Amino acid sequence: MNTIRQFHDVINDSNGYARRIKKDSGKKILGYFCSYTPEEIIHAAGVHPLRLFGTRSAIAHADAHLQAYSCSLVRGVLEEALAGRLEFLDGAVFPHTCDSIQRLSDIWRLNLKFSFHSDVVLPVKLDTPSARKYMADVLRKFRRELEMGLGQSITDAQLSKSIKTFNTIKRALGKIYMLRSANPGMISGADVYALVKGAMIMDRADAAERLTAVATELENAKAVKGDSKKRIVVSGGLCDHADIYSIIEKSGGAVVWDDLCTGSRYFEGLVSEDGDPIEALADRFTERVVCPAKHSSVSARGDNIVRIAKEHRASGVIFLLLKFCDPHSFDYPYMKEMLDREGVPSMLMEIEQDLPSEGQLSTRFEAFIEMLR
Repeated sequence: MNTIRQFHDVINDSNGYARRIKKDSGKKILGYFCSYTPEEIIHAAGVHPLRLFGTRSAIAHADAHLQAYSCSLVRGVLEEALAGRLEFLDGAVFPHTCDSIQRLSDIWRLNLKFSFHSDVVLPVKLDTPSARKYMADVLRKFRRELEMGLGQSITDAQLSKSIKTFNTIKRALGKIYMLRSANPGMISGADVYALVKGAMIMDRADAAERLTAVATELENAKAVKGDSKKRIVVSGGLCDHADIYSIIEKSGGAVVWDDLCTGSRYFEGLVSEDGDPIEALADRFTERVVCPAKHSSVSARGDNIVRIAKEHRASGVIFLLLKFCDPHSFDYPYMKEMLDREGVPSMLMEIEQDLPSEGQLSTRFEAFIEMLR
């Protein structure tokens, strides 16, 4: 499918794509680090939001500012910036999530001279009466910061238009995920990975159009019969490795859903297109499925992974936890315990920016999937 190939091309050279966006459109580009970033507000300002991932290069500069036990995402992005490979950025947005991202914000501000810098301090506890009001206040503050930084206003009409664009992206990704769950053989895990990651990098109007086309084409495709692979759900923070999906498939599994911020947590929960757009965004951020950086109940994340496993008839769950990511590590024991109680097998694998050899990964995945048989 040619459209999917275009997404692969974008994610394989995301910096080059960003440079072309800047050259061709003249848009400012703001980098961001987390799915709690209010992309719609950035987009409404006529600015291109760009999700920043790690680096494929060796760490040569970042270790002077960060401990070696910081996760590879934080160290990798700082390395890219300090090495001058993110020169196309006009600034960055830092939602306060984990400690590492919060400290990265300080290091970034002190050592890099981009024109715009914003800390979006969203509430952590979402189950209190004041959380919803606080959420809306923070989003309004960010809107004002953008307006002051850019010297232009962001109208409600512009914001509502951006919300519709992002909702189109979310609907298309949701449909693609549902089609894959119903018939895993119709699209590879690596292709779904490319679509989700590409949606965080590409021009959003272009991404919305292309993702809708992919969803329609898959919907009209013939079912792939006789697929005997074990149905797998992947959980964790982010998975920036297409190879993992391919190795799982070679090992006899098929990823039918996920609980990742580079996956279902990114697109689940549409923003209302009626009324005050800031209030609508606040509703979505308050009600969306949480990650370990937010709290809605003591069992919210465990309840969610159990729900996903049941709804998508998963044979097992693979936890892919970024090494040194304490928030996800803290949540893992009770999530595993809740899956155990429901009779859903799981396995844990720590990953880094540089993966172990394919042979090592295959051995572990094959052993787990063989156990599921």
